[in-house]
Amino acid sequence: MKSPDQKKRTMSSKGQRNHKQFGKWLCLVTAAIFLLFIVRFAYISIFKDVKNHDLSTAAVQRYTHSRIITAQRGNIYDDQGNLLARNTSKYTVYAVLDKNQKTMSGKPLYVTNKKRTAKVLAEYLDVSEKKIYKALTPKKKLYQVQFGTAGSNISVSKMEEIKARHLTGINFTKTPARQYPEGEFARQLLGSTAVKTNSKTGQSKLVGQIGLEQYFDKQLRGRDGLKKSENDVYGYQLSDSPQKGHAVKNGDDIHLTLNNTVQHQLENLVTSADKSAKPSAMTAVVMEAKTGEIIAATQRPTMTSEKPAWTNALIQDTYEPGSTMKVIALASAIDSGNFNPNATYKSGTWEMGGGKITDWNTSGWGNITFREAFYRSSNVGFAHIEQNMGASTWMKYLKQFGFLKPTKVYGMSGESSGTTTFKGALEQANTSFGQGITVNTMQMMQAFTAVANNGKMMRPYIVNKVTNSKGETIKTVKPKQVGKPISSSAAKETRKYMQGVIYDKVGTGQLYKVKGYRIAGKTGTAQIGSANGYEQGSNNYIYSFVGFAPAKNPKYILYITMRKPTSTNGPAEKTMASITTPLIKTLLDKQKSKQAKKQGVVKVVNVVGKNVKDAQDILTKNHLQVTVIGDGKKIQQQSLSPGTRVVINNRIILVTSGKIKMPNINGWSQSDVSQLAQLLNLQVDSSGSGFATDQSIKENQTVKSGQQLTVKFEEK
Repeated sequence: MKSPDQKKRTMSSKGQRNHKQFGKWLCLVTAAIFLLFIVRFAYISIFKDVKNHDLSTAAVQRYTHSRIITAQRGNIYDDQGNLLARNTSKYTVYAVLDKNQKTMSGKPLYVTNKKRTAKVLAEYLDVSEKKIYKALTPKKKLYQVQFGTAGSNISVSKMEEIKARHLTGINFTKTPARQYPEGEFARQLLGSTAVKTNSKTGQSKLVGQIGLEQYFDKQLRGRDGLKKSENDVYGYQLSDSPQKGHAVKNGDDIHLTLNNTVQHQLENLVTSADKSAKPSAMTAVVMEAKTGEIIAATQRPTMTSEKPAWTNALIQDTYEPGSTMKVIALASAIDSGNFNPNATYKSGTWEMGGGKITDWNTSGWGNITFREAFYRSSNVGFAHIEQNMGASTWMKYLKQFGFLKPTKVYGMSGESSGTTTFKGALEQANTSFGQGITVNTMQMMQAFTAVANNGKMMRPYIVNKVTNSKGETIKTVKPKQVGKPISSSAAKETRKYMQGVIYDKVGTGQLYKVKGYRIAGKTGTAQIGSANGYEQGSNNYIYSFVGFAPAKNPKYILYITMRKPTSTNGPAEKTMASITTPLIKTLLDKQKSKQAKKQGVVKVVNVVGKNVKDAQDILTKNHLQVTVIGDGKKIQQQSLSPGTRVVINNRIILVTSGKIKMPNINGWSQSDVSQLAQLLNLQVDSSGSGFATDQSIKENQTVKSGQQLTVKFEEK
């Protein structure tokens, strides 16, 4: 038996062995854990990956600063380099109401004087002082408030004016916007943009919606730049960090064929006719006959009309053209050898194909020649002409003239190609006088070039060139012949009959005569189709006119359409002639000046920035009539661009600063009045043709921008 002392020694020995073993295991476990950490750290160090997370990429992202450089949207210009569309900014005003918003020094960043703030903002926003004050004193506690649509889309100048009033707590948010400096100048052609915000980056940019803005959206938008740099933990760029990313590419610029002076005159004339006749819609196009170059084009309603239009009516809207189609039918019949001008037929009505074709004069004019059928615009006569040609021949010419298929005008999208059933003798005959077939305006313009240009059919074009942000031309649009549907002799003979429409005693276009010039033309009146057949009523028609000027060797083609006028003063032709007559005269007067002898032409010099007397002396010595408007000392604008060649004694208008007073415009031409309106931003409402005899804003009255000027013109 062991003694107690022996037992204690035995237990102590076992305990010591256990402690030593525990210590060994602890060391082994610690070493193993340490070794595991070493291996893991080595793995992370070498492969830079944790649970499929790339630490290298994460580190780069953590210490790399990325900055997006926004590309500038390109501009749109007319043929003389005037800006038609450019970038700007719009602002939304908001008021901070939270009284906790203060500067580091304790100055308030919230609205402190609500009554004064409401009074001042009411001077700039289209909302009453009472409503603004109510918004500034809400029942519920709000951090900040805005003022609805009245407080948005504020221009840069208005924003700066509000800022200058030093209203505490009034701030602005900035958004990109598009500005159209020429106002309603060919607006549906130019189009519009909308602001779209990237949900990931929060960046806002302009995106084209319609017109050229949409068609060239990618080119105009450009490409944003990206700048990357490596930063330290405090956000400072490391001196040896390489610059990464890609350079910004600003948008391309679009240069149009539109002539600033002609476009403005057309806009003024169409606006006047629109106010006078109150039609549901109008279109007007001026094009060079030999090239297809569109130098002016517009439509009504505009984007700002009471019932605005958001489509390009020149290419997207289709309609039955009516009797202007007889130009194409006549040319086709002549070219195919199926037109005998001296043969006769009975006018009035003709029953055929299970229906009846009727002239606008339902009783007719008895037995008349086919020549007279064109002059009088007889539907029955052209039904006979179509029958003489045969439906297959007529359809062949319709296709050769480019109908029923897109024109593919560069810059115009969403084209409607037009349709026709062309089934049965009656429907086929109807198409010869422009019923039962739909077209768009550009198709008509293209077809007219073949008649005006001795058989050569030219595609209309409105874009002259595209340049990049460095000014380098990257695309040029040149005149393009797209067919030769008729011979030169057929085209010339057709133009001869078109002159009869204007100058023969039975012609329907006598109101379209232009004093001093001979033109060729054709009138049109088309019924308007609906789901229940053709609309009824004395004014439910599309009236139209096509004119070639001059008649012998056309330089210009003018084409006007007017749908459903509601308040005509006399025949619809009178309203449309109020557009075509002065415009043709202006165009041909300018053409004559180019062809005049050198000693009768002067080159306009730049007098902007010169004092009034020096400018007057320079221009008077150059044999120009000088009219100065404004009481400033220096010239700020001139009506004729420097470098322009004009006939001696031409009028040039100079504008200074200071008060603008109306000059005496008695005896001024319509072109002079149009240039005056353009310089002073006046809305012209004109009547008659020739030279000014009466003006609503009297001589020496102060003129305000946007004011209406009513002018009466009479032939001398």
